[in-house]
Amino acid sequence: MTELIGLHHITAIMSDAPKIFDFMTNILGLHLIKKTVNQDDVRTYHLYFTDDQGKAGTDLTFFDFPGIPKGRQGKNGITRIGFRVPNDRALEWWAGHFDKNNVEHTAIKERFGAKYLYFYDFDDQQYQLVSDEKNYGLGGGDYYRYSPIPEEYAIVGLGPSFVTVNYFNRMDKVLTDLMGFKQIDRDGDLYLYELHGNGHGAQIIVENSEIMLDQFQGYGTVHHIAFSVEDEPALREWIDKIRNYNLPNSGFVDRFYFKSEYFRPGIGVLFEIATNGPGFLLDETYEEAGVHLELPPFLESEREDIEAHLVPFNTDSPKGK
Repeated sequence: MTELIGLHHITAIMSDAPKIFDFMTNILGLHLIKKTVNQDDVRTYHLYFTDDQGKAGTDLTFFDFPGIPKGRQGKNGITRIGFRVPNDRALEWWAGHFDKNNVEHTAIKERFGAKYLYFYDFDDQQYQLVSDEKNYGLGGGDYYRYSPIPEEYAIVGLGPSFVTVNYFNRMDKVLTDLMGFKQIDRDGDLYLYELHGNGHGAQIIVENSEIMLDQFQGYGTVHHIAFSVEDEPALREWIDKIRNYNLPNSGFVDRFYFKSEYFRPGIGVLFEIATNGPGFLLDETYEEAGVHLELPPFLESEREDIEAHLVPFNTDSPKGK
């Protein structure tokens, strides 16, 4: 059976597309590699922020569902987005950077043998930066050549993210028995899981909580988290495996930039398995990536109507300037 590799992407919900573009590119230094729409709700932007080339495992994406209220963090949801930075010194730089830019953050702390820093965006979305100083396994992405962040401190990819549930035993069984994770550490009600010794780029943290209110999904919360496989044949193996496990699932989905399947391990939490390719530069050049609204071929005939229902905003790139 083909193994899951690590994290592929995380998709969150935001309140304001221009503001998240500014935050992700100017504050965090990520690359808007694709400006497109949610293929299941084409009146909603879908923005992809990645490393330089859009490598799987570096990708945080956002929806902006029109009229959606602010969400509430709580149990039975994905509750904190993880990023990786190169080392402990980078965390110190980020704390100062956040102070200069009025970004709310905590002090630097240590857990599971790695230093980390929590921070929040304008929607109160919850994030953490984790130091790769003692990391092993999967490498990070490529430095975005037009990033305002110095390369020695820049985010290198997605890292351990939080899933909070009140059905810990069921989640543990899905992760270990079905998906191939191994529980490698514990800190109180926090349990660290990892795929195949692949380090921070293949870890999630499960928080066991019976007392939190249920998560209410809206802007400032996470929609789903995706794990990577190499190609479509591997994905189809996983589709069969998930069906045989009797979990609610979507079946095969072609997103053009990757292929995937969605499934629910339990109440409220949505997982996805996605292929590493063909990638985000399939239909536009590096220089144009993220500048214009790009649509997959099966939506191109609807462009006029789609554009009429989106609020345009400027994502002109610094590339080549």
